[in-house]
Amino acid sequence: MFTLISAAAAPAANSNPYGLVEALEQGGVIAISIFCILVGMSIFSFFILFSKLIEQQKVIGQAKKVKASFWRAPSLKDGSAKLEKNSAYKQLVDDGILAQEQHGKLINPVEAHDWLHASLNRSEASINSKLNGGLAFLATVGATSPFIGLMGTVIGIYRALIKIGASGQASIDAVAGPVGESLIMTALGLAVAVPAVLAYNWLQRRNKAIAEDLSAFNNDLLGYMVSNGAVRPAIAAAPAAPAPKPAAAKA
Repeated sequence: MFTLISAAAAPAANSNPYGLVEALEQGGVIAISIFCILVGMSIFSFFILFSKLIEQQKVIGQAKKVKASFWRAPSLKDGSAKLEKNSAYKQLVDDGILAQEQHGKLINPVEAHDWLHASLNRSEASINSKLNGGLAFLATVGATSPFIGLMGTVIGIYRALIKIGASGQASIDAVAGPVGESLIMTALGLAVAVPAVLAYNWLQRRNKAIAEDLSAFNNDLLGYMVSNGAVRPAIAAAPAAPAPKPAAAKA
């Protein structure tokens, strides 16, 4: 009987009274609320990271297909038909074709170059705005999550001071729980902020590269349209490289 009682009491004696769950229980509603806010911010940050990576990779793949086939099409409509549906580059081409058709319906005279340039720039800005969607949340998480964790830290230290004042002595048992809670909140705030900042900077760098490709395609498309197809990128105008001649057999 004594052996059974000792075995049952052993896990309780060896359990950690200063773990995460215990710290949240001691912190009460405020600590649990701060913990849930930080966890929610972290989940949404990783969701934005992976969804934006997938979206960016699609646009990068579309750029490769544009360079491979679009400029070799006989007309813009034929080239647009070769592009994927809902492609960013297809949107630029379709908006350019629509602007070209609308220019002939204008009552007041407007130069075709200015009209097409404004229409293509508006379409490009719409694509870039969509690519940048959600990045503001990452920046907000990176800037505010350390301060949210700091609020939990301040509350934990405040509770430790109250216990010291109530007990009249600064014993380890009195302050270990609240101080441990405050340190956990600090670490959690930093753990949420650092990945969000890294993800924001990485996605911004990839968006910048995509925006440069879109701008180059925009300029090439504008030159093609205002010249009636006479001006094309060098990749489309360059002839195919001749096949290497076989080496002459030695006597």
